[in-house]
Amino acid sequence: MTEKKILITGDSGFIGSHLVLLFTSKYPNYEIHGLDNLTYASNRDHLKSLATKSNYQFHKMDICNREAIINLFRFHKFTDVIHLAAESHVDNSIEDPVLFMQTNILGTLNLLDAFRQYSSGRFHHISTDEVYGDLSLDEPMFDENTAYNPSSPYSASKASSDHLVRAYHRTYGLNIVVTNCSNNYGPHQHLEKFIPTIIHCLSNDKHIPIYGNGRNVRDWLYVEDHVCALDLVFHNGKNGETYNVGSNNELSNINLVYKICDIFLDKDLIKSPHSLIQFVPDRLGHDRRYAIDYSKLSTDLNWSPRVDFDQGLLITVDWYLDYLKG
Repeated sequence: MTEKKILITGDSGFIGSHLVLLFTSKYPNYEIHGLDNLTYASNRDHLKSLATKSNYQFHKMDICNREAIINLFRFHKFTDVIHLAAESHVDNSIEDPVLFMQTNILGTLNLLDAFRQYSSGRFHHISTDEVYGDLSLDEPMFDENTAYNPSSPYSASKASSDHLVRAYHRTYGLNIVVTNCSNNYGPHQHLEKFIPTIIHCLSNDKHIPIYGNGRNVRDWLYVEDHVCALDLVFHNGKNGETYNVGSNNELSNINLVYKICDIFLDKDLIKSPHSLIQFVPDRLGHDRRYAIDYSKLSTDLNWSPRVDFDQGLLITVDWYLDYLKG
């Protein structure tokens, strides 16, 4: 008997693919439906193993297509939604903000309206720490009570979607949870993102572009730690609550590059990796520092990251070295 029928949006993307693999394996009595528009950032190859899974079904669909989304919910009567589908690259949002507003705001609105009409379970909305803006080097970390202060079109669109989800909770009584995560890393991430870009450049003897002086700081969260947190929050998080997901791995961009260069040196894959570092003009509105306080998640749901950063980084480099071989 099917216990839940869950729609996971963005299932062919970076985080979504890991979450679908976890849920289809861990919960054989759940009926998992994946939805993805299969944009450039999606990759169905990451989910090849699901071809033989009887509890998984895929839907190619754009969440901006309101009629299609409503019809999908009407037909399948999903019990729950875990919403990851989003445009997420800051540089792309600067170039084409309209696309980000359509997908991240209107797409989320369509899902909420369909959920309100045809579902009775939980709507779990996955967001980002970037909605909080940025921090100086000596400011305390973001927590769930930090005021929103987005800096880019991307973070503004995600902040707007967060507000929509909470508004639907208050106005319509939807059972919702929101999670805001720090920078994810690990296998399956698109090559346009920072860590895959570094690995790709080093593998191909190309310059590694570093914005500004490279001193911008990020908190790095291993993707499998993140999806374990999502699992916990979806099942056990309190209705209407927000949970921040971080890892206490604050690192400047330039020091992250040095770490990956050291891995390549240890593997004897390159002789002078540091010579490939190239500082480029800074990103418009570039946030100085992100840092997440995940103590609420730790206290309330007994979650903590398990993967040591250096271990996770080595796993990530090894995965991309194999991936880039084709």
